[in-house]
Amino acid sequence: MEWLVTLIGAVLVLIILRDVFHTLWHPTRHGGLSRFVMTLLWRLSTRGRTSRRAAGLAGPVGMVTVVATWACAMAVGWALVYWPHMPEAFSFSGALKPSEHSGPVDAMYLSLVTVATLGLGDIAPSADWVRIVAPLEALVGFALLTATVSWILGIYPALARRRALALRISQLRRAGPAAGHAASGAGGAVVDQLAADLARACVDFLQYPESYYFHDGLGDISLALNLGYAADLAKEARLTEHPDTRGAAAVLAVSLDDLAAVLDERFLHTAGTRQHILAAYAHDHGKR
Repeated sequence: MEWLVTLIGAVLVLIILRDVFHTLWHPTRHGGLSRFVMTLLWRLSTRGRTSRRAAGLAGPVGMVTVVATWACAMAVGWALVYWPHMPEAFSFSGALKPSEHSGPVDAMYLSLVTVATLGLGDIAPSADWVRIVAPLEALVGFALLTATVSWILGIYPALARRRALALRISQLRRAGPAAGHAASGAGGAVVDQLAADLARACVDFLQYPESYYFHDGLGDISLALNLGYAADLAKEARLTEHPDTRGAAAVLAVSLDDLAAVLDERFLHTAGTRQHILAAYAHDHGKR
């Protein structure tokens, strides 16, 4: 029975490590826990009259919840590894009686101290195998902290790129027909740049799918509410007489198709056309 509890704890630790790997290090995967938590908070935040205010908190709160769940589940898993072998596999300081400090709370305390790399020393491993396992937990805790910081530093630049793209599209739209004609003129440099920026946004959604659940707002920085004009611009540019512009417009249309495919496969699941997918994206991000 002791080793069965230890095995359960080890399996729990491995499950969390797998989820962390798929969420933070795999370039195109999405961890099951992070997907469930972020999706749930997003759906809850976009309901009711307070949806706009609550939607802005869904992404940050979701990330905090996912990281806290990882840390707690990790600590519980390692505690289950230690608990069946207390007190015989551990040494205690003179102020502690081993028989009185060998319960699940003490195992959880030891696990939290170890995963946080505090190393207080009042309860220390003495059996050979525990002396190997405990430093591994500290190493995993340090890696989790480092990976979480990297996750945050990766998502927010992706959000900045997405909002900059939305603002650029909004500027072209607000500049009026003259800007549209200039964008679809000879060379098609503006159209070509929009296609490149959309490709970056597509990669960001693949590599940082959690960024989808960060609400951009309802103004010029919302990509969901500005993509329609990019599609209109691509359609207009394909009708020009300049071959370079028509080529850039074709690339822009393909970029929009790719972005719509990623959005539908990862988040929306409409199985519709590009127009339908982009409309669903706009609706999901605040356009009612």
